[in-house]
Amino acid sequence: MRKPRPAPLCRSWLLLEGANEAVLQGAAASGADVLIHELEDFTPPPLRPKARALAAELYAAWRDQGAVVAVRVNPLDQDGMDDLAAVMRGHPDIVALPKVAEPQHVARLDEAVTRFERDYGIAEGSTSLLPNIEFARGLVQTGAIAAASRRTIGCLMAAEDLAADLGAERGSDGLELAYARQRFIVECRAANVVAVDCPYTWSDAAGVERDTIWARRLGYSAKSLVDPAHAAIVNGVLTPSEDELRQAARIVAAFEAARAQGLGRVELDGSLLEVPTYSNAKRLIARGEALRAIDRNAQA
Repeated sequence: MRKPRPAPLCRSWLLLEGANEAVLQGAAASGADVLIHELEDFTPPPLRPKARALAAELYAAWRDQGAVVAVRVNPLDQDGMDDLAAVMRGHPDIVALPKVAEPQHVARLDEAVTRFERDYGIAEGSTSLLPNIEFARGLVQTGAIAAASRRTIGCLMAAEDLAADLGAERGSDGLELAYARQRFIVECRAANVVAVDCPYTWSDAAGVERDTIWARRLGYSAKSLVDPAHAAIVNGVLTPSEDELRQAARIVAAFEAARAQGLGRVELDGSLLEVPTYSNAKRLIARGEALRAIDRNAQA
């Protein structure tokens, strides 16, 4: 069995209706890196028993198709413990928790996941956590929330719930969440976890591409989505292109040649290259190579 794609190389995180068998069975064809079995808002309470019953077989199928398997349970003071008791039998790679506003929410999830790993014979510590930030209170504590468990590999920022909590008016340009998205990635980067950007919740392809390009400029390398048709677009934007890799190689070569001559910076195409630009170029090349290696392994 192949190892799951490392979290820093997971670009598209697709949320899926928890009890919709047709959607769930076809989800891997979207090409999304992470498939999230959504048991909270996407699954009405009467359908949650059905969704839980699907988990083990569904996760095995997704894993066989090369996807990272995630599940979003309900808050633990609601249906979350019942969700965990069922879905942990399928050993998801990642458990996402919604409505996280305090570090102790994550600590409690860690304790519950640890207990189920022991009960079900799952390697202890093998299940990662993904707190979901959906309130202003959570946003300003993202760093502390991310540090509440060693299992936490990233945090995901919501769009609709956060906008509602702020009393913001939603628009496809995302202006109302611009500051929140900027702050969120700073908090996640400082905590050394993956920042999963909020989903673009309109259907137009041009809009999701524009929104993902803007997110990438901020430093995001991962984005959540609610429409399977958006996965290819998000993956494309968050994967370094051949032109970008060639330019990065030129930057690295020019800077290293300058360094060999004892210079601290060099001009290339009218732009002065310094250490941060050089470091970013090397990082881009490494990311491109890692993503292409995963693609090669998937085709082998």
